[in-house]
Amino acid sequence: MESALEFHTALAWLEWQVDLGADEAICDAPLNRYELPETSPTKAAKASMAMPAPVAEPEVDPVAEAEAAAKSAGSLDALRAAMEAFDHCDLKKGARNTVFCDGVAGARLMVIGEAPGRDEDREGRPFVGRAGQLLDRMLGAIDLSRSESVYITNVLPWRPPQNRDPLAEEIAMMVPFLQRHVELAQPDFLVLMGNISCQAVLGKRGITRLRGTWDQIWGKPVLPMFHPAFLLRQPHQKRAAWADLLSLKARLSALN
Repeated sequence: MESALEFHTALAWLEWQVDLGADEAICDAPLNRYELPETSPTKAAKASMAMPAPVAEPEVDPVAEAEAAAKSAGSLDALRAAMEAFDHCDLKKGARNTVFCDGVAGARLMVIGEAPGRDEDREGRPFVGRAGQLLDRMLGAIDLSRSESVYITNVLPWRPPQNRDPLAEEIAMMVPFLQRHVELAQPDFLVLMGNISCQAVLGKRGITRLRGTWDQIWGKPVLPMFHPAFLLRQPHQKRAAWADLLSLKARLSALN
């Protein structure tokens, strides 16, 4: 058994601690001064009674909201207002303008692009940059123009950041507005420019395979075509685009 601490040794230790600045004896056991005091059951019960339980908010379905808003629009102006009031698509927060349409409402041909780019976002009209200039030349080659005989819109009215591809959920919530747009504009034919347009309207991708092949959607004949921006990057595909334009011209002429 160890012997008790010798008196003089203990005194020397005490003097050493005093020299270090220790001038108060606290207690035999360490005390955690950061530990919260226990709450009595009575206080806890009172606290729970004072603070009501949070009420869970009902989950919003953006697609259902879009369908209701689009269906209620009785005109193109009302549809634009409904789209601008739609707050479930975050793209609107970063866009300068809502890019709704250009051209002649009621024209026999309606061109559906993908999403606005920088120039379109700045001016508030679809197809106004280099791709838009090429589109105008393509339409002019078969005696069409946006000022007289073509109506133009996009799947998305707001520019995605850095011109990225639209997300699937962004497309899904804007399709009801697009379908209502077609119903109100009442074209005879639709041209889908690019993969995103085909995905939104036809539920299909693979524009190289789809282009030039007529389809049917929303009661309208539909022709998928290469997007003018793609043709600027791949000019050797202009031959295929010219064939598609001739097919479109033949369909339009057949109705005259």
